[in-house]
Amino acid sequence: MESSWSPLFSSTFGLVLATLLTIGALKVIALVHHQYTYWSKRGIPNVRTIPFLGTSWKVLLRRISFIDYSKFTYNYDPDAKYIGLMDMATPLILLRDPELIRDIMVKDFENFPDHRTFVSEELDPLFGKNVFSLRGSRWKEMRNTLSPSFTASKMKAMFELVSKCSREFAEYLVDHPEFCSSIDTKEAFRRYTTDVIATSAFGISVNSMKDRDNEFFTKGVESTRFGSFTSLLKMILLRAVPRIMKALKVNFFPAATSQFFKRIVAETIKVREEQGIVRPDMIHLLMQARNREGPSVHEMTLDDIVSQAFIFFLAGFDTSATLMCFVAHELAVHRDIQDRLFEEVEQHFAEGNGEISYESVSKMVYMDMVVSEALRKYPPVIFIDRLCVKSYELPPTKPGYKSVIVEPDCMTWAPVYALHHDPKYFPNPSKFDPERFSDVNKVNIVPYTYMPFGHGPRKCIGNRFALMETKLLVAYLLHNFVFKTTEKTVEPIVFDKKQFTLQPDGGFWITLEMRKK
Repeated sequence: MESSWSPLFSSTFGLVLATLLTIGALKVIALVHHQYTYWSKRGIPNVRTIPFLGTSWKVLLRRISFIDYSKFTYNYDPDAKYIGLMDMATPLILLRDPELIRDIMVKDFENFPDHRTFVSEELDPLFGKNVFSLRGSRWKEMRNTLSPSFTASKMKAMFELVSKCSREFAEYLVDHPEFCSSIDTKEAFRRYTTDVIATSAFGISVNSMKDRDNEFFTKGVESTRFGSFTSLLKMILLRAVPRIMKALKVNFFPAATSQFFKRIVAETIKVREEQGIVRPDMIHLLMQARNREGPSVHEMTLDDIVSQAFIFFLAGFDTSATLMCFVAHELAVHRDIQDRLFEEVEQHFAEGNGEISYESVSKMVYMDMVVSEALRKYPPVIFIDRLCVKSYELPPTKPGYKSVIVEPDCMTWAPVYALHHDPKYFPNPSKFDPERFSDVNKVNIVPYTYMPFGHGPRKCIGNRFALMETKLLVAYLLHNFVFKTTEKTVEPIVFDKKQFTLQPDGGFWITLEMRKK
């Protein structure tokens, strides 16, 4: 009896299996066709894509740098206001027109209020719950909670903490000339930003130049290794198969890093509550937010507080340090600019009897010009993204074309680096020229072509703080040292293809020569 049923069972199973495989193959083909023809069907200029990988496959395979990719896409059709791309399976619009960037970031913000993130809060609370990653009402509530930390009055209150870090950092280098003959500024400046964030966000005093293996610094280094193949693979898998990654309990950041920041924040909160310590910093504001009540108020958990403190640390640790590195590099390369800035700095040191005040920093006009030009030439981000949540009609990309409806879950990119290097907006863009930002010239900058910190409600919340700590460090170093190039200094800079941010191939190297006083 079994033998008579066996051929029938086998043929039935084979038929079902073949049917399922055919249906699966047809679905894959349909999806591939959908991705490949998505933008051409809508009649807009587009860069052809490799399905599932998107147009950035050369970046993923390290064939070109992310910077070169941004310039390629931006210049793909110079007459178009925008072009179509694919980010893996997500339709993406690259905005080339400054007025459209204004509309999406500011005027019609309600249609594009969120960032696209590769890690949800369910997958990794340390990253998914921070103000950058949150969406909708949760983001708005958290943004309103954190904003008071970064007002002018709060900056002034935290100024002394940051100034102390700057002064101690410069004094350490004065006392240890052996570090100055050829200094890796990225490594050194990340130690400075570690100290700044530790004191201003966590209320903990750290001197990373003396205590070189302190946990704040080592965890910061571990958390910012985004260029490795493992990190890249994690990013792709967390976006492509989040359920599988959750089942496997794979987090983007090492478990030890999450545990460290959670422990530090929990201990800080406990000590402050027990001893009644009040400090005008982020932890204090988040502690206050825990006590708010109301039907629309999201309960503030320890994970929420840890996540905000961590993203502040992460951005301040690496991004701010990189800005300082580029400023120091350009000053070393351009001695005339350095000399002029030194004169301005010394004038304020003299007026303050050897000290720099909060008011002095705000009055350093040429310092602001130099830092602004560094942010133009080397912006902190290459693209700024916005996620569509409500259908939105874009005007025709070129004369003779039709308007396009941007659908929910589509993304837009504002190409910051490419705009900053477009000769139409910034003539001779590869030249480091602070005069672009003089009072006479900066009024001629086309709005929404310069956006190192973004625009609109999602503009970087910590930009004032980053500028303050950068200017203070440069002032104290110039007061004590002459910046000079060394044999390791790479000029012009060649960017590392393995990185998604602007990092020189070979690193940042200069010489700090003691000034004769």
